[in-house]
Amino acid sequence: MKLSRYLKVFPSPDRPGHFILYSTLRGSVASVPLEKLSALQDGTFPEAECAALARIGIVVQDPDLEKEQLRGLITRANGEARHFKISVVLNLDCNLDCGYCFEGEFRCGHYMSEATADLLVQALIRERIAQGWDVTISFYGGEPLLSQDLIRRISEPLRAAAQSHGVTYAFNLVTNGTLLDRNTALQLLPLGLLGAKFTLDGPREIHDVQRPYASGAGSFDIIVDNLVQVCDLISIQLGANFRPENYREFPRLLDQLPRYGITPDKLAVVMFTPVVSAGGCSDVNSGCALSEEPWLMEAVPFLREATLARGYRAPTLKPSACIVELKDNLVVDCTGRFYKCPAFMGTQELSVGSLSEGLKDYRASHGIGNWQVDTCLECSYLPLCFGGCRFVMKLQGKALTEVDCRRKFYDATLEKTVLQNLTYLSSRKKVVTQGIASQPAAPSY
Repeated sequence: MKLSRYLKVFPSPDRPGHFILYSTLRGSVASVPLEKLSALQDGTFPEAECAALARIGIVVQDPDLEKEQLRGLITRANGEARHFKISVVLNLDCNLDCGYCFEGEFRCGHYMSEATADLLVQALIRERIAQGWDVTISFYGGEPLLSQDLIRRISEPLRAAAQSHGVTYAFNLVTNGTLLDRNTALQLLPLGLLGAKFTLDGPREIHDVQRPYASGAGSFDIIVDNLVQVCDLISIQLGANFRPENYREFPRLLDQLPRYGITPDKLAVVMFTPVVSAGGCSDVNSGCALSEEPWLMEAVPFLREATLARGYRAPTLKPSACIVELKDNLVVDCTGRFYKCPAFMGTQELSVGSLSEGLKDYRASHGIGNWQVDTCLECSYLPLCFGGCRFVMKLQGKALTEVDCRRKFYDATLEKTVLQNLTYLSSRKKVVTQGIASQPAAPSY
């Protein structure tokens, strides 16, 4: 047995002479003393004693076979998927005026027509629901709750069709939170509402500057009030967009939330996302558009630590790929055009078809499988990025076929993330140990 290629080794901070082994592919953790780590690295560790480590992917029989299996991981996942997830942009209108909004350049107050909504329903029933697929929509905008009539027009027939075909239909909202009060949530629940992503950009004085109403008035108080009203009804993801000059103030938001009754059990996850450029905000992504700027390498683990220390859930680090690699994910804008990422909207050359013409082959244009080269396949971080974010390449003026390498970012942050898990999430999993007493472990993501 040999050590997995997709493994990072860190010194144990509280057990001198011991090391933490972290599988980037499996999210598993083992703790071993130096002499056994050396034996594992040399291939002299007794195979009979490797069973526990093999079970969690720390050691493997054949590293070359492991590499080939990873090469086909996304293809296998795409082939096995039976859950179609689609972001539906109902309008390009909003009652807020956020300065970093990536839609600012093309927002025109346009709304999806009823005819386009009906085409969407027909396509989802014909191509997914009738074929045995579960369907989940993320209604997006603009502000999707400015189009509640369309939510009902789309959801009622999809929910009925799903029931008749023995599959499920549900939807989430990506909303600024100003319109989702308790009464609205109760009206939408029978249609399939599961959850919503709200955004609070830090404490009130920061949020109200970054996310004011179009009139200039602050929006913090109404969003918090709505959160309180609905957090017992639906799953809530809370996003927050930070900048280099203000991220150290954001933990104060977490300190304030319990005063309103928004305790850790009321939120599914808290996602702090950097405003790295237009479109680099939590409305669009969950932090996938990262960079190698030194301040960001400090800010991301700082805010994650602040989140976990206060009992809130932070996004988990797990094998993941850019959304363009996943065949069961799609974006349809309010005109009926298809995109593979919400941040690509408004860039016509990145459209991959439409409701009227169908889905085009985007494998070459979007660099599908650009990570399937030895440089990436040999990298221990590959399971965490699979070639990184295509949006980052777009921001940098590069082709989507180029790889967004995350090595420097993970070199700077992964050890801190693993140690945070060991500290704050230890009760969820037990660490596999070799030759030492059991100690807490990070969870499998």
